[in-house]
Amino acid sequence: MLFSLTTQQLMERPDLWEAVHRLRYKIFVDEMRWADLDRPDGLEIDQFDHDAAEHHLVIRNGELAGYQRMLPTTRPHLLSDVMPELCEGRRPSGPNVWELTRYAVAPGFRDGKRGVSTVGTELIAGFVEWGLGRNINQVIIEVEPVWVLRTLQLHFLATPLGYQRTYGNQQVVATLLTFNDHTLDVVRSRRNHHAPVLARGTPDMLGMRQAS
Repeated sequence: MLFSLTTQQLMERPDLWEAVHRLRYKIFVDEMRWADLDRPDGLEIDQFDHDAAEHHLVIRNGELAGYQRMLPTTRPHLLSDVMPELCEGRRPSGPNVWELTRYAVAPGFRDGKRGVSTVGTELIAGFVEWGLGRNINQVIIEVEPVWVLRTLQLHFLATPLGYQRTYGNQQVVATLLTFNDHTLDVVRSRRNHHAPVLARGTPDMLGMRQAS
């Protein structure tokens, strides 16, 4: 299941808070070599972990298996304040447009083909369910160009917003994804899992192991 937590809810669970920021550090600093995010405490935290952010967590067997963060485009976000050079022309924004950032699957849960694990597709299904329930039908992502094709195959309408650029050891392109109920049906069919993935309540309901 996928849990959606506000920043305040996440901070109220120190075990989850630390697991999230350590996973982000492992992916974006250790693996992707985004040196600007490096911190001596091994936690990846930035100015967008604010009160309007939504944190999506996939918990498997009491462990954090996947994570992504949703940011409203009506406030400062990555594309507006950190990577504006990725957007040519007018930047999409509005209450129906959010930015998906820090998409990460823990190394032990990368079990899928073509780099897309079952945890990864759960994150994708989760943000579509989450968005459709909140009158949100577009997300901005900053991803490797191959992901544009992957999202098209899942029946997102994918619109590149500019040219690809290099960050760390990764080529990145900003893309606007538009989705609807049909997109969710396709994602669920590709996963061969048609039940909702978005959980109610907190990970306590699954007996999430406390940090020692």
